[in-house]
Amino acid sequence: MERIKGASLFSSAGIAELYLESIGIDIKIASELIAKRCELHKFLYPNCEMVQGDITDDTIFNRVNKEIHKIDCKFLLATPPCQGMSSLGKKEYSADKRNYLIFYVFDIIDDNDFDFILIENVPKFLKLYFPFEGELLKLIDICERKYSDKYNVDSFILNAKDYEVPQSRPRGFIRIWKKGLSWKKPSPFKEITLRECIGDLPSLEPGEDSGIKWHFAKPHNEREILAMRHTPEGKSALKNPVYYPKKPNGEPIKGFHNTYKRMKWDEPSPARAMNNGNLGGHNNGHPGRLLPDGTYSDPRVMTLRELFIVSSIDPDWDLPNWATDNLIRQVIGEAIPPNLCKNILKGIGEQ
Repeated sequence: MERIKGASLFSSAGIAELYLESIGIDIKIASELIAKRCELHKFLYPNCEMVQGDITDDTIFNRVNKEIHKIDCKFLLATPPCQGMSSLGKKEYSADKRNYLIFYVFDIIDDNDFDFILIENVPKFLKLYFPFEGELLKLIDICERKYSDKYNVDSFILNAKDYEVPQSRPRGFIRIWKKGLSWKKPSPFKEITLRECIGDLPSLEPGEDSGIKWHFAKPHNEREILAMRHTPEGKSALKNPVYYPKKPNGEPIKGFHNTYKRMKWDEPSPARAMNNGNLGGHNNGHPGRLLPDGTYSDPRVMTLRELFIVSSIDPDWDLPNWATDNLIRQVIGEAIPPNLCKNILKGIGEQ
């Protein structure tokens, strides 16, 4: 297909956009609220105009909209947070439009002439009810009511693990494209397990550096390390009879069934959330290996290199020196894995 100029709203650092240029989509304008994410986006995409600020502010909204007009973008990627919405449609809804950021996306769509639009969020996003024209409607119903005369509209849930991403991460999508144009849905791939994608990397103790780019382990406190040393693959340290996670005063730490839990080698990674650097988070423990003394190796979270791999990011990725471990982990944890995004969008122009 011919190259398409695009815009990205709520873009964060642009992780989802990493491979779009390779399939003919050039993101020329992006918008993001948080300054550090904007700085990282500018580093990754120096030829993209980044507008930093709150899109609910008229000045910011008008600047973004003006740039989209000027560039004549034909593609829109939007990943708006969903704030204060109900999946049951039985709560009081504020009249403050800032609670419904998706409506700013609609305003951008209404004021432009896009050929292709992709809206993404967690799967629950598709079940939420929003106030529209005196009714409470799901987003797909609002989109069909607003755009079905001009566009094809559909919605679906895909899991990243089926699209060249070694991570189980279901995401919800609304796809809107002009009638008369084509956009083929992606075909699934074979799952990739942790053993297949990171099993060849050397084991690491917390705080240890392998010398391989990005493969250095975060330090953890000794109480967490001791608990995880006695936790086998796929299990939670909270279930350990003796070596369970403890507070500094010796009291046991409480949590969910997947707190302080190790991953499984022969499955894709669980979804990497924004707190993927917290050993006490959900499913954040490295799978580990049984050692001769009966304990388990790698009592730690994934290294950045491992995180990149399970997120379908180049493990030799270049990033600026000022990008902190926490910033990198957060922007990856909140993003569409780039191979999932690429596989959905490479069908543009195909029957």
